[in-house]
Amino acid sequence: MPLDMVIGAQWGDEGKGRMVDLFAEKASIVARFSGGDNAGHTVTVGSQIFKLHLVPSGLARAHTIGVLGNGVVINPNTLLKEIKILEDGGVSVPPERLRISPAAHLITPAHRALDAAQEKMRGKDSIGTTLRGIGPAYMDKTARHGIRAAEMLDEEAFTDRVKAHVEAANRMLTGVYHAEALDSQLVAAEYLEYARQLKPFIGDTVGLIAEALQAGETVLAEGAQGTLLDLDHGTYPFVTSSNPTAPGALTGLGVGPVWVNQVIGVAKAFQTRVGEGGFPTELEGEMAVRLRGTGENPWDEYGTTTGRPRRVGWLDLVLLRYAMRVNGFTHLALTKMDILSGLDSIKLCVGYQREGVSYQDLPLGVYQMELYQPVYEELPGWVEDIQSARVWQDLPVACQNYVRRIEEVVGVRVGWISVGPEREQMVRLVDLE
Repeated sequence: MPLDMVIGAQWGDEGKGRMVDLFAEKASIVARFSGGDNAGHTVTVGSQIFKLHLVPSGLARAHTIGVLGNGVVINPNTLLKEIKILEDGGVSVPPERLRISPAAHLITPAHRALDAAQEKMRGKDSIGTTLRGIGPAYMDKTARHGIRAAEMLDEEAFTDRVKAHVEAANRMLTGVYHAEALDSQLVAAEYLEYARQLKPFIGDTVGLIAEALQAGETVLAEGAQGTLLDLDHGTYPFVTSSNPTAPGALTGLGVGPVWVNQVIGVAKAFQTRVGEGGFPTELEGEMAVRLRGTGENPWDEYGTTTGRPRRVGWLDLVLLRYAMRVNGFTHLALTKMDILSGLDSIKLCVGYQREGVSYQDLPLGVYQMELYQPVYEELPGWVEDIQSARVWQDLPVACQNYVRRIEEVVGVRVGWISVGPEREQMVRLVDLE
């Protein structure tokens, strides 16, 4: 059963790119199954830092084939730019190395304009989207009038479809949101050029993955965003427009559950969030700055996609246990453990309280979680620099105790701990299976 999944266990930005890069060592195919260019993955390879939003980050491994599955929404401009970024960095991305599902939907300037107009109209109740047009693209998909990648294969028909799409969006932009209309001719001409460049990449992704699995090869499903941003299981309405959880990988790629081998949940050693919505363990002041960083380093807590400073807080084990239940994690991977070095003590949220009543789990899932206060356990910190640690015994006892307490509360084993931004700065507690 050689389908492995790397899934975000928090609100995204967990460092999944690190784990995808690691698991891609043994994968022949690395596939994105949800979201669009609102997902930011940072992969560090030697002196090269790749900040990717759409291309599967596993393509940094030269032997892999990347797939953009049917569950992805694609901004063609972003995709072409990222292909160039990789190639300029020495990573070759010919059509043989990247395949686009014909059923994947396209994001257009009209979607982005609608996204911005809708957020503006929400005012103080804004969701905090990335303004990349993700939501409107998925709305078109579910309304059954979206534009699929396969349509780029017929240039004349595709041009007419894009024009009609922009003109329909213009009626909404001007009539409902009182925003400026777009030039449908210019957008159609722009997208025709994208179509000509991307045609060679479009192909049968379902068949490609099925043949690889049947041949015993490993396929890696690369998650975007995180569990708490899942449209159904996340902190609604402050969520994304797709299903970045493990079940979403099956529908987003066209794969049956019989092939699933491992489901790796990726979580930071603390908690972060970009955007609006409840955050019970959120910190302010000096400790928040300590965990976030200043933004001077590419691995500081600033959104890869938005550039916004991330909200930060102590690790929430109630939410992590919830994510484990939703996804069925076989292991956890903890990232950025080195950021906690030097703290006298570290807090873990092990429950909630509301109006004098204690909860080990939220009674209604993650509904109205802003009404609950965290219940903390405080553990001793460690002063040692752990960036050179490579095996469990290299970690300070206090760090080991922190990991073991996470395992105990969440109910799943930690398999990997990242202790720095470089590819090799990883403590492996289990071998890749």
